[in-house]
Amino acid sequence: MYDLVVVGAGPYGLSIAAHAAAAGLSLRVLGRPMASWRDHMPGGMFLKSEPWSSNLSAPGGDHTLADYCATHDVAVRHGVPLPIGTFTAYGQWFGERAVPQVEEVTVTSVRPDAGGFRVETDAGETIAARTVVLAIGVMPFVNRPEPLHGLSPDLASHSSDHHDLSRFAGRDVTVVGSGQAALETAALLAEEGARARILARADRLNWNTPPQPLERGRLRALRDPHSGLGTGWPNWVWSEIPWAVRRLPASARVHIAETALGPAGAWWLRDRFESAVPVILGHRIRAAATRDGGVRLDLTKRDGGTETLDTEHVLAATGFTPDLGRLRLLDPQVRGTLRTVGVSRAPELTSGFESSWPGLFFAGLLTAPSFGPSMRFVYGATFTAERLMRGVRRRLGDRPGRVTIPRPARDGAPAVADPAPGAPTAGRTH
Repeated sequence: MYDLVVVGAGPYGLSIAAHAAAAGLSLRVLGRPMASWRDHMPGGMFLKSEPWSSNLSAPGGDHTLADYCATHDVAVRHGVPLPIGTFTAYGQWFGERAVPQVEEVTVTSVRPDAGGFRVETDAGETIAARTVVLAIGVMPFVNRPEPLHGLSPDLASHSSDHHDLSRFAGRDVTVVGSGQAALETAALLAEEGARARILARADRLNWNTPPQPLERGRLRALRDPHSGLGTGWPNWVWSEIPWAVRRLPASARVHIAETALGPAGAWWLRDRFESAVPVILGHRIRAAATRDGGVRLDLTKRDGGTETLDTEHVLAATGFTPDLGRLRLLDPQVRGTLRTVGVSRAPELTSGFESSWPGLFFAGLLTAPSFGPSMRFVYGATFTAERLMRGVRRRLGDRPGRVTIPRPARDGAPAVADPAPGAPTAGRTH
């Protein structure tokens, strides 16, 4: 039985695996390295975060983005956006050096077993593990506006469905959303020769300001500190002390996860976008239907008025919603039993990222309602890897005895743990 199976090989999965390997754990890492970045982002995109805040995490701070760029003669500077392709190559380079072996298989099932878990893959293998980390990224949690659900993929898609936007050259495309993904996708579509527009509920588009110099006067730095998620004290809190966010009431954490660092475009995109892409703001999609080989959108305006818009394709750049119900690889008994954060569908986690099911850990988007918005960004990988490994080592250090198996809650009561005789002890959660 392995000490740990890491499911997922993006920035979080690779960072956790690097720390686990350094700790000497018996380990399996399952997934295609940097798959979301390689397969689900259009060519030509840039990283929104600063290069210095975009490192994967290894013990001792080794294998940084700056290390990769130096060895590959790639210029990297504060205030200069980095191509997504460079960051993706860096993640693969990191994995080759910091993680013993990544197996490019798909996990089809994670289910409880006496003393731990059984992890099944599409290669037909069943792996026994004492602990499991689900670092499965964002792709299971794609958020598509409900009116678009009935349309075929040829007429309506999500921004994460596309690596190559050249297929839309010469076509009329309506991009739904007002965040960076929507604005950059629309600009790239226009540059590929598409007739692109933005359709958004927001009354105005927000744009980030250019980053301040790293070296500043002490008073200016104190008023507006730098952090991994940008300047300003709120960003500093979200990025530098996620443990403090976790100590807030559940309702506050859910509100922060849903509203902090709201939709905004990168400062370096604004000129490209505004010169090429028209916008329709303050409109909500009420219904969508096929018409003459394209899509007719029925829209509702802020003042209650209505209008229609005909387009050849609707591309929803509407983000991702953490929801345990979409995690089909996880055993239904476990999914239905896990305690969640307030009214959200995200798991409540200990300080070590362990869920209410002993030995089951989470990383990435699903942890944002526990630890705050930094978990939606690469910057959160370092905090996660270090804290999560403490949690794993605590779990593995339990004395032999009995494992507690959560019993489904009834009538809104919290889940209760029943002992399973003859199995290793689960210990207590925090």
